[in-house]
Amino acid sequence: MRYSIIIPVYNRPDEVDELLQSLVTQRFTDFEVVVVEDGSSLPCEDVVEKYRNRLEIQYYRKPNSGPGQSRNYGAERSRGEFLIVLDSDCVLPAGYLEAVEEELRRAPADAFGGPDRAHDSFTPVQKAINYAMTSFFTTGGIRGGKRKMDKFYPRSFNMGIRADVYRSLGGFSRMRFGEDIDFSIRIFKGGYRCRLFPEAWVWHKRRTDLKKFFKQVHNSGIARINLYKKYPESLKVVHLLPAVFTLGVAFVLLAALWCVWSLSLLLLFALIIIVDASLKNISLKIGVLSVFAAFIQLTGYGTGFLRAWWKRCLWGKESFSAFEKNFYE
Repeated sequence: MRYSIIIPVYNRPDEVDELLQSLVTQRFTDFEVVVVEDGSSLPCEDVVEKYRNRLEIQYYRKPNSGPGQSRNYGAERSRGEFLIVLDSDCVLPAGYLEAVEEELRRAPADAFGGPDRAHDSFTPVQKAINYAMTSFFTTGGIRGGKRKMDKFYPRSFNMGIRADVYRSLGGFSRMRFGEDIDFSIRIFKGGYRCRLFPEAWVWHKRRTDLKKFFKQVHNSGIARINLYKKYPESLKVVHLLPAVFTLGVAFVLLAALWCVWSLSLLLLFALIIIVDASLKNISLKIGVLSVFAAFIQLTGYGTGFLRAWWKRCLWGKESFSAFEKNFYE
């Protein structure tokens, strides 16, 4: 067996249906699918049964423990030479596994990952969120783009790794948030070869509204400080930028009480986002929504980062996270 595709899922049967349907269309077919139901109240077992005759598929149910431990559960029961971890809200183009196979045949890799895109069927808000999470103007190009301010770290929505390397590293840690970056850091520290596979991209739905998006990125900011406490060398300048942006927004808003022209800085940034997002999505509406998504992405992450820095670095508190009950929503 060449690949084992590990899919943890929590209360998302409709999304699992879309993902499994996209796996049926893969041109490269030497793979199995391992679906791990993580304590869902809306199980996807009936959905999985629809694909028994079209995919080599395993289905397991377990008590809720979060995505990292669910991936480990699936990996322990897999048979593939390589493990590919996907989020349940992803959909694959027909050439996804073919692109992975071509990259591995071109040059060996112990671990890899690919970027994500917005599908035409996504809502305008989902497309705006996708822009905010992938644009050079919001993330510095560190999430799979060609322009990068930091080396590429595979993310768990689209991550592959040799099965023996996965097991030698002990799989994902028990971190509730940031566990995929923790795993990527350990891949690099172990001296393994890790590459971006630019053509092995997925359509990734991400969060469905801006409120849920804020909760996601706020926890990501907290997780970055938790990771810093475990791996001080992992904190780079690019990780500080959302916090700097957040403080800058607060300063500009305060300055506007005395000089309204200070708001021109925020307006300039908003104009850049509107133009870039509108051109990329061929939609002014998505361009406008992308402004809101970009500010939420940066200030949500920034406030989480600053909150965790205050608690953990200044006051010596233990690791923590926020919105745990809403993690999958």
